[in-house]
Amino acid sequence: MEYISIGSLSIEVIRKNIKNIHLRVYPPDCRVQISAPEKMELDSIRLFAITKSSWIKKKQQELIDYSRQSEREYVSGENHYFKGKRYRLKVIFQHNEPHVELQGNQFMVLYVRREATIERRAEIVKDWYRNRLKEIIEPLISKWEKCLDVTVENWELKQMKTLWGSCNQKNKSILFNLELAKKPIHCIEYIIAHELTHLVERNHNERFLALLDVNIPNWRIIKEELNEFIV
Repeated sequence: MEYISIGSLSIEVIRKNIKNIHLRVYPPDCRVQISAPEKMELDSIRLFAITKSSWIKKKQQELIDYSRQSEREYVSGENHYFKGKRYRLKVIFQHNEPHVELQGNQFMVLYVRREATIERRAEIVKDWYRNRLKEIIEPLISKWEKCLDVTVENWELKQMKTLWGSCNQKNKSILFNLELAKKPIHCIEYIIAHELTHLVERNHNERFLALLDVNIPNWRIIKEELNEFIV
């Protein structure tokens, strides 16, 4: 494995059979990795990294900020995400049924009893995410079933650490990561299309990639965006 250094920054370089160079910053330690074509000169890779140094620093800081707020207390002022947009949490104490509402493009309002624990508040917000994501996914599954001429027998939402989705081709069942609720719609649709394509082709082979290329020509760009923050 190769490494390049830009000032105090160490960057891991992985050679692949690809045409373009790709740059990623991974949590939790803000590790930087470049995937480069097999025959690309190291000096060219280093020059690319230098031109992206500001972007790297920005993404590393975003990861640090994201990590700081990962253990939430569900109090007013926290940042929460829905469909790729950031909302400031506003907690309002009341005695009616607890629920969550979006207030314009700025606030996510959590209505709870004053005595509600952090765990209870988290459960309410999680249920809200689950219900909203179901509403988003259902019509998109129907769309891609028709597009790919496949049928999904069952799909579920689950909190997952390393996967955005998984497909059981034999049972025609799909799992989607609940964290997708926080991602932009085009990212959610890409994962749906990706998993349903596995009902046509099980493996990530040339046929699979060709199907993605036809149906979502910019899927590689979307994948990069989606994986800027790994769950």
